[in-house]
Amino acid sequence: MPERRSGLPPGVTTTAAPTRASVGLRSDRGPILGSVMIAIALIAIDATILATAVPAIVRDLGGFTQFPWMFSAYLLTQAISTPIYGKLADNFGRKPLMLFGIGTFVLGSVLCAVAWSMGALIAFRALQGLGAGAIQPAGMTIMGDIYSVAERAVAQGYIASVWAMSAVIGPTLGGFFSDHLSWRWIFWINVPLGLLAAAVLWVRFDEKASLADHHERRPIDWTGAFLVAAAAALLLLGLLEGGIRWPWWSWQSAAALGGAALLAILFVGVERRAADPVLPGWLFRHRVLNAAMVAGFIAGVVMLGVTSYIPVYAQQVLGAGATVAGFAVAALAIGWPIAASTSGRVYLRCGFKSCLFLGSAFGAIGAGILTLVGPDSPIWLVAVACAVLGLGLGYVVSPSIVALQSAVEFRQRGVATGANMFARSVGSAVGVAAFGSIANAVVADRLGGAKAAGAVDLADLPAAVLDPALQTVFLAVAGCAFLLVLAALLMPSRVGPATSGTEATRE
Repeated sequence: MPERRSGLPPGVTTTAAPTRASVGLRSDRGPILGSVMIAIALIAIDATILATAVPAIVRDLGGFTQFPWMFSAYLLTQAISTPIYGKLADNFGRKPLMLFGIGTFVLGSVLCAVAWSMGALIAFRALQGLGAGAIQPAGMTIMGDIYSVAERAVAQGYIASVWAMSAVIGPTLGGFFSDHLSWRWIFWINVPLGLLAAAVLWVRFDEKASLADHHERRPIDWTGAFLVAAAAALLLLGLLEGGIRWPWWSWQSAAALGGAALLAILFVGVERRAADPVLPGWLFRHRVLNAAMVAGFIAGVVMLGVTSYIPVYAQQVLGAGATVAGFAVAALAIGWPIAASTSGRVYLRCGFKSCLFLGSAFGAIGAGILTLVGPDSPIWLVAVACAVLGLGLGYVVSPSIVALQSAVEFRQRGVATGANMFARSVGSAVGVAAFGSIANAVVADRLGGAKAAGAVDLADLPAAVLDPALQTVFLAVAGCAFLLVLAALLMPSRVGPATSGTEATRE
């Protein structure tokens, strides 16, 4: 039976530390956490590591007009497969899905390293994305399985630090390999690290007894899985490419977004009749999960506005070098892990709702500071804004994941985590589309028409044009940051208990 610990907020209970029967010895959890961190670091770094290697890759393989798909193919397949993998993790276990994801990612890396053309490289990047789509939800679900509510904040802090540092390490490492070795080493380095993570997980993570307690073999909803993947693919394709490869008001956008809507309607109809739907309807009626998904969606939007446009603003308007601009954005990587690792003290003492309110306050303050930045501002002001905004996201995103994992049963934790990861991916795509449209609209107005603006890259614009365009984006980021309050309002004051028999933690 779960015991109530002193210092926990009303409605929060937890069991003792995980037992040997469910997750292995307590001493096993450190190596398991380490293997999950390595695997997540690989997929996080590979999302950005190619940015500085593009010139070398194009010189070697050609296909300059195709190279953006190196990024899009990876992110697209990762995003559309995440909710499906989350469901499969509940059906077949987290360990098999994690090992499958690492294996697929390593295989994709080997194929990328020997790619003979840009088309082949893009196809193999898509395969990498399919592996990454399994690693993220399975890894985060494992953290929810092996750590108690009180311990998850520290574990989430480690995971958050991995994502934050990867955003800085990725481009730097890609440039180093391209300049001193070969761009192909970007992919070869994944092989030993991926095999190490898989070996540690294979040896140290034992979930057989836990699966015996919670697992029941259920039919796989293949029709629903296909429909949700296809709908998500068209949606993300329309959002990522609209306004870039084709105009928003074009038949391509109408086909992509309209097709996504049609498939989504078909998906809802199929899921109502499915014996075990891939995205059960209760996900969207659960207050804790709704709050967590709203938080993830808004965080995805805000993150894109910060990481995509602040480096351009710092270099083109403030006159900072690329390294200094990178360090300014890296301040986000300082605030987020600090908040994630200390958030446990807040939600254990005051509850998840109060923690989300604290995060939304920091987010609003950080985004507000960002709106004060102008052409004469010092670069440290940008760094301060990023650091405070990072604190806000850390106090919102990580506690939201802990809350949703604690509010559902063991056999529902994978699909809930996958849905949250998917919401963040969709938020990122919406952020790309929305902020790009805002910036382009201001540029078009300054240059005297959309046609004039369409042929110019943002980074090539003069400061007098770029400054108002990106300041408008920063205002939009601030508006989105204020919307984090919605996530706090949706979170119930008391997080109800998950009612599984021997799971490591309950609320």
